[in-house]
Amino acid sequence: MKVVTGVVGNDIHVVANRLIELSLNARGFEVFNLGVNTYLEEFFDAVVETGADILLISSLNGEAEGWSREIKLLKSKYKNLDNLVMMIGGNLVVGSADAETIIPKYKNYGFDLVFHQVDLNTGLDTLEEFLKERNK
Repeated sequence: MKVVTGVVGNDIHVVANRLIELSLNARGFEVFNLGVNTYLEEFFDAVVETGADILLISSLNGEAEGWSREIKLLKSKYKNLDNLVMMIGGNLVVGSADAETIIPKYKNYGFDLVFHQVDLNTGLDTLEEFLKERNK
């Protein structure tokens, strides 16, 4: 399966972004890593260009929330993305908040899978389980 990944907005956590790419590759995914400081339009353009099945956005500085509010609207402007799996992970808010508050908010934004301060392998294990269930 093809995955477009990268770090949203004004966020430069290069090391974590590279670890995500390496971990996805090790699990057999074909990865298109857009790097850091990526705008939402760039993510969706890359999904269309590559025919990706999964969009995995990450954030460390918490600014993802401001960017993510536009996900549904932006996704609606592109054709044939109904089956795209949308995933986000990292530190998803500026300041502090618990996952019980954050996860529903991001799901309302349009994400299928939301991981606030969850380790990478747990998130990727959950992604693989989600894909298995979805493809039954």
